[in-house]
Amino acid sequence: MSDDVVPAVINLDVPGPVINRHLYGHFAEHLGRCIYGGFYVGEDSDLPNEGGIRLDVVEALKALNIPNLRWPGGCFADEYHWMDGIGPKRERPSMVNTHWGNVEENNHFGTHEFMALCELLGAEPYISGNVGSGTVKEMSDWVEYLTRDGDSPMVRLRKANGREEPWKIRFWGLGNEAWGCGGHMSAQQYAAEARRFGTYCRDHGGNRLYRIAAGANSGDYAWTETLMKQLGELGCAYRPAPFMQALSFHYYTIPGTWQDKGDATVFDTDDYYRTMVKAAHVDELITGHSNVMDCYDPGKNVGLVLDEWGTWWNVEPGTDPGFLYQQNTLRDALVASLHFDVFHRHADRLVMANIAQTVNVLQAMILTDPDTKALVLTPTYHVFEMNKGHQDAASLRVDLKGALPSREVGGTSLATVSVSASRKDGRVLISLSNLDADQQADVELDLRGGTVTDVRARILTAGSLQAHNTPDAPDTIAPRTHDQVTATASGLRVHLPAHSFVTVEGRLG
Repeated sequence: MSDDVVPAVINLDVPGPVINRHLYGHFAEHLGRCIYGGFYVGEDSDLPNEGGIRLDVVEALKALNIPNLRWPGGCFADEYHWMDGIGPKRERPSMVNTHWGNVEENNHFGTHEFMALCELLGAEPYISGNVGSGTVKEMSDWVEYLTRDGDSPMVRLRKANGREEPWKIRFWGLGNEAWGCGGHMSAQQYAAEARRFGTYCRDHGGNRLYRIAAGANSGDYAWTETLMKQLGELGCAYRPAPFMQALSFHYYTIPGTWQDKGDATVFDTDDYYRTMVKAAHVDELITGHSNVMDCYDPGKNVGLVLDEWGTWWNVEPGTDPGFLYQQNTLRDALVASLHFDVFHRHADRLVMANIAQTVNVLQAMILTDPDTKALVLTPTYHVFEMNKGHQDAASLRVDLKGALPSREVGGTSLATVSVSASRKDGRVLISLSNLDADQQADVELDLRGGTVTDVRARILTAGSLQAHNTPDAPDTIAPRTHDQVTATASGLRVHLPAHSFVTVEGRLG
């Protein structure tokens, strides 16, 4: 056993804020092989598909209880004109994806295909509307096309395209990254646009939109404050205006520079620790944006959404640089496990998060091989699966006592043990990460206000941080039973090997 023993107290009978299942959301942009060649292979494909949607991808994601899927972007959203993607496929005009590879797309995957994908997944759609190059009418018409019943021009058009009943849509994005690819606007410019676009995104019938304003880049707290000022008055009487229900921000874990982000699989221990410091920084960012929002909205009526997060590396050698295809190692998995612990601690304000992205792009859940058609589940996928019991569970506060094991990284102290916990339906789920590259640790869980029985544990780790899954070795990193959890007088002792992620589940008594 390790000399590092971390005491932790969990009060099982004191539930905290509910961990919104939408913190486990996903993101699918028209970028590289995420849509075409990932989710969508076409109806003529020899792969099993439904309406062109690849079914083994669907089944893999359903195992995660995927709660929502954001589409069509990203930067692509603000050059996407939805009416080009409806109607008979042979009549749809093609377009040039100027953001990602300058490739031509035939628009065969459009609104109806996306909604069919969400229905197959059992996931809620999160649609990002076009503010950058679109019009208020265009976005308003899209909402009407999707959600209105009865008789109107857009309803008649939808029915003519084969969908009689309207869909239910909650999550609606008012553009994307308006500070950058979404229009290079100032915060004041975008706030005015968001008011205008949000006003004309109507609630039709019983459908109620949850409008998400395009928020800040990383730690731009002034952007968040500008949007909060648009929503209402400062202080306790804050009553948000009806044109926005949430605002977003984006943060990627990039330990290198924007020009040289680092390699996905070739890195040393110093690179690894720099990555973990960058990943841990998300806690400070969520705290900062939440503090700004609390000044205006102490009742927490407005949601905070991190709808793009994850690692971003240099693309794999030999792939199109505009496709953002990267491998996914144990290091990526630990970035994800650390993020989720942070998300759980901020469940009172953070209502949604979307990893970038789901298939074949950035920190993906799934990689599909274009030659063999093989499907590979990444280490990050397994973190989502092991953690899915936290969805819609009541968070449990974890008090880590004493000095935590840590590493000094470039003048920053990195705590190398991270824990979060929740309870739901008479079960407890505890997630534990040991971020130390070399040293094992033990966590002594002092479980108060109840008991945990029928304990089962799983572990995700590998012989090296650089380990990853491939079509030839798809299970190099996969969850395995972890038998190094023992009962103590006050609870449980969990052994954490170096660079490992462990979940412990049991019945609450």
